[in-house]
Amino acid sequence: MLTAVLSSRGSFSAATARAQPANTYMQKTCTFHTADDFARRTNGRVQIRRQLDPRDIAAVRQLPIQIPSLQFTVINVESPSVTWIGTRQGAIRLRRGGEALEYFSGARWLADDRVTGIGFDGNAAWLETPRGFSRVEYTPMTLADKSRAFVSRVQARHNRWGLTADSHLRVPGDLSTNQMVSTDNDGLWTAMYVAAECFRYKVTGEADARENARAGMQAIMRLETITGIPGFPARSFIKVGVDAPPRDGEWHDTPDKAWRWKGDTSSDEIVGHYFVYPLYYDLVADDVEKPALRAAIERITNHILDHDYQLIGPDGKRTRWGWWGPEAIWEDPDETGLRALHILSHLRVALHLTGDAQYRARYLAAYDDLINTHKYHWLTRNQKIMVPGHINHSDDELAFLSYYPLLRYETDPRLLDVYKQSLERSWQIERPERNPLWNVIYAAGTGAREFDHAEALRTLHEIPMDTIKWTVDNSHRLDVPTDPVSDRFGRRQALIVLPYDELPMWKWNGNPYSLSGGNAGRSEDDGAYFLLPYWMGRYHKLIGE
Repeated sequence: MLTAVLSSRGSFSAATARAQPANTYMQKTCTFHTADDFARRTNGRVQIRRQLDPRDIAAVRQLPIQIPSLQFTVINVESPSVTWIGTRQGAIRLRRGGEALEYFSGARWLADDRVTGIGFDGNAAWLETPRGFSRVEYTPMTLADKSRAFVSRVQARHNRWGLTADSHLRVPGDLSTNQMVSTDNDGLWTAMYVAAECFRYKVTGEADARENARAGMQAIMRLETITGIPGFPARSFIKVGVDAPPRDGEWHDTPDKAWRWKGDTSSDEIVGHYFVYPLYYDLVADDVEKPALRAAIERITNHILDHDYQLIGPDGKRTRWGWWGPEAIWEDPDETGLRALHILSHLRVALHLTGDAQYRARYLAAYDDLINTHKYHWLTRNQKIMVPGHINHSDDELAFLSYYPLLRYETDPRLLDVYKQSLERSWQIERPERNPLWNVIYAAGTGAREFDHAEALRTLHEIPMDTIKWTVDNSHRLDVPTDPVSDRFGRRQALIVLPYDELPMWKWNGNPYSLSGGNAGRSEDDGAYFLLPYWMGRYHKLIGE
């Protein structure tokens, strides 16, 4: 009876804390089974409840929280602290007398959203639907355990010539049919994965972390050399006759016609380069590698300065998003502060890496001019512009990835104070998203003793083990307040951020307030969006194992 759950409020937390070792949490996973498979695996020991008791329905309606759906089909009590509710729109798990709620819907969790029966088997719940059974299991795990699974995924299905690549599934949901493909931002995604491996290597000393970081870094460096334009990195590259042919974008052949590279490089890619180069240099590179790293960042920086703070492509024209100069920076007022933040961060990285006295003098002069003449440091304080319906979450990612090296390498206390003010403001705006990467960068960059540690851990725990981009639709939920203003793509969004395992699969450039998303299981994310905040947090001693 559900009344047993209501009478046990407050008793669950202490018992759970005693039962679990430090740093261990309960990770939920899901597998799918036919009715015959269910019968064979359970051998009669699991009783599936398919009834609705009117007293249970009445008890649910008395709960102190809103329920996602009231179209009940079955209610079953797992323990004095846990009750499951089946509905025509998914399953609900109530904990601690209704004080906590988990919602399961869509193909990530259910073969069909109509739940017809519920049974229990140890730490697992069997959810019966017209299309088969879902087995949702809760397994003790550490974030280090989770990391190992995520690293294995990257290497198994997302390593394309060293680039961290998208994986398309020719049969939706079938990982054996994966095909790696190029994207607009292969350089940025690879940089984020390589950075995670740099931190992992520095924390653990594990040889595979160094090898993975080195392979990825070599691919990132190749993005610059493959174009034949010193200091101009490509977005991506493919091998002709091996990789899937590109469907969009500006592509160029190498002189031998064996490779093609993607142009119109954006500020996104440049942020990725300046984020990862110094991390690899400081944490992983040996003395043999360092000269090539310095030379590459010098070429990129010189290209930008030679062309008045612009990226100039093979056609001799500025790329669509590659500009940071004092005149051009006002072309898009919403991004003025963001672009100021970018270029100041890039120059700080160049100053950190260059071994050439002439280049150092040039970079310092450019940096000082942007500060003293054009007041770029003050512009950074308002880098986050809040225009309802036009918030760009991709810009948030680019901002925080730029804050990290800027605060890591700036030495002037006066400028550090300004940059910390900027980061403080940005972080305060972003806090409701519970983003672990933003939290770790904020704490590491400002030295703040207080940051949203519990919320960061919660999100790392919630990130699903399954990173297939299943379709997720929360638009029907009764417990989710919706924003009267749509997002910048005209899509409905919530006023709160739901648990991350109830959201569509996003990288950190996605909108966590989105109600719907996914692509019906036709691709798999690489999962580096978990690895980077976890290992950065470990490196800065902000997160435990």
